[in-house]
Amino acid sequence: MSTRTPWWIRVPVLFFLIFGLMEYFIDSGDKPAIIEYPITQFFMLMVLMLLIAIELILKSIENIMFQTLSEEAKERYLASKAKKPEWKWAKNMLKSLTKSKSIEREGEVIMDHNYDGIRELDNVLPPWWVYLFYATIVFGVIYLVRFHIAGDYDQKLEYEQEVAAAKIAIEEYKKTAKDLVDVNTVEFLSDAADLSAGEKIFVANCVACHTADGGGSIGPNLTDEYWILGGGIKNVFNTISEGGRDGKGMIAWKQTLKPAEIAQVSSYVLTLVGTTPENPKAPEGEIWIDPDAPQQPQETETPEMEQVSDSTDVAMN
Repeated sequence: MSTRTPWWIRVPVLFFLIFGLMEYFIDSGDKPAIIEYPITQFFMLMVLMLLIAIELILKSIENIMFQTLSEEAKERYLASKAKKPEWKWAKNMLKSLTKSKSIEREGEVIMDHNYDGIRELDNVLPPWWVYLFYATIVFGVIYLVRFHIAGDYDQKLEYEQEVAAAKIAIEEYKKTAKDLVDVNTVEFLSDAADLSAGEKIFVANCVACHTADGGGSIGPNLTDEYWILGGGIKNVFNTISEGGRDGKGMIAWKQTLKPAEIAQVSSYVLTLVGTTPENPKAPEGEIWIDPDAPQQPQETETPEMEQVSDSTDVAMN
């Protein structure tokens, strides 16, 4: 009838175990299930009451069975309940790891010198400390041979490997976290799926001011080389996100479109440059030249060589 674990430990452990299982199996989004679905609060209350009722029933059964025991059996039962559990295996393990002597046997390891009544014990070093010390020696020898004799690799190579691995991890992370893009990290999206998504966004939101072919109506022509607020993916992304000129420019779309969607429609807008719209609007702004574009080498003109008349030709003439 005796149990090793008291009721005040069993009840909370079982309660929170059931609570954890409930939160794990109920899909409640970002909020906990007990907040998202109020019915779960009633369920957990019933679980708590049921656990308490089970403990009360077990206690009652224990008392009834205790009354049926003989006096000698009652004494043995009470003695077993009063007996405190001993962790013999833990004590034996501690003793083997420390090799310590009990207080009664300290006279076996006491040293002769006396410092104002203070005696010193010549205890054996704990085995765990000795083994750890030996392990550091083995580690030091392996490290010496590997890095200083065999020259496996050095800190520079390790740094370069870690940086390369980090770059690969960042690229993989960007593939699944496109909404983290901003004006500083945005890049032109050449993938057909991104450009198709950008075209859909353009048709749904931009044709009223720029026409379907980008020729421009209320808004400027997007097919020429002239830009009011600068061209290139970063400038176009910033213009769409933050809006155009104060008072007469395009509205800011950052409240409507996600960063990934702005990057897609910005990339699509850049693909319209150089196309021929049906009714193109007159250019506005200035011609934008990408400062990061590679400069074309300038061709040097070679002066035409003057024709030198041959003296024999002169003589013949």
